[in-house]
Amino acid sequence: MRERQRMSIQSVRTRVGKYELGRTLGEGTFAKVKFAKNTENGENVAIKILDKENILKHKMVEQIKREISTMKLIKHPNVIRLHEVMASKTKIYIVLDFVNGGELFDKIVNHGRLREDEARRYFQQLINAVDYCHSRGVSHRDLKPENLLLDAYGNLKVSDFGLSALPQQIMEDGLLHTTCGTPNYVAPEVINDKGYDGATADLWSCGVILFVLMAGYLPFDESNLLTLYKKIYKADFTCPPWFSSGAKKLISRILDPKPKTRITVPEILENEWLRKVTSRPSSKKTRR
Repeated sequence: MRERQRMSIQSVRTRVGKYELGRTLGEGTFAKVKFAKNTENGENVAIKILDKENILKHKMVEQIKREISTMKLIKHPNVIRLHEVMASKTKIYIVLDFVNGGELFDKIVNHGRLREDEARRYFQQLINAVDYCHSRGVSHRDLKPENLLLDAYGNLKVSDFGLSALPQQIMEDGLLHTTCGTPNYVAPEVINDKGYDGATADLWSCGVILFVLMAGYLPFDESNLLTLYKKIYKADFTCPPWFSSGAKKLISRILDPKPKTRITVPEILENEWLRKVTSRPSSKKTRR
């Protein structure tokens, strides 16, 4: 009898709705991410599990609501898809695409800088995703390689919309006024604290990402935060000699410290360097 009760309790712990929970994929301060399987159709998913008490204690309610609201708006092949949200008395369960190719960040750490054509392909997918998000009125505000995941076929997927901005957060002057993002990837106008356009700031982060993909290191990297910010303000960086002239020109247009003269998404999409044909990942896995 006790054995049956123990098994019953265990099955409750490992099942949420129609999802059978599996191994832990990752764990952070506020959430645990578990692999799960949809028992109705066999689909693999990732479930972000949040502790309600922890969220309240750290005043994270608005950020979680924003992440959910944002992801409900976005359905794009290069963005992690939200399947559904469930809740119990103590937990919130956010069901997302399961992406098993790891972070783009890990690819750079493990293998070093990417070939230019490979970096171009990832950048094309990133810009397409960002363009789509902006068309829905959503700025990500924390774009970095750690938030770019890869699927089994090598396609890029943008994740982690916890700091994203929705249209209703824009003030009367049409600008955002919250300093968000990771210092090395953040645009000068965000640091400036005088209000900024979220979409234009996202583009700066995309430029830093492109540089990192091709160089294997950051364009702005100082241990002292004040020195780092000074370099970002001035766009004080140098492209390594192996960058092609087309890549150098595009990066210098994106990493323009003046947001009003910074290149726009439509201009990037028409850029000669970006439009070069690159081999795209197959929709099927290649046989080994």
